[in-house]
Amino acid sequence: MPMLSEKQTLLRKLQSCGFALLEANLYLDSHPTCRMGLEYFRKHKQRYEELEKEYTDKFGPLRAIDSPGTDKWEWVTSPFPWERGEN
Repeated sequence: MPMLSEKQTLLRKLQSCGFALLEANLYLDSHPTCRMGLEYFRKHKQRYEELEKEYTDKFGPLRAIDSPGTDKWEWVTSPFPWERGEN
């Protein structure tokens, strides 16, 4: 199995955390007062935000909404997150 780059590793952690958040969201839709579920969601939300900031700082925005767009619209002039030198 090939070694993952730092970018790939970070993106996989972010995706995993995003999946946990989505699942917690679905659980909380039917269990809105579950303290353990709320704590789980908060913990993973904080971790997701940390990972997203780290990824964006190192490798650029993950979403168009995060593109600064000050001088030009960079989002379409650079490879998308899933295309950035990963084979």
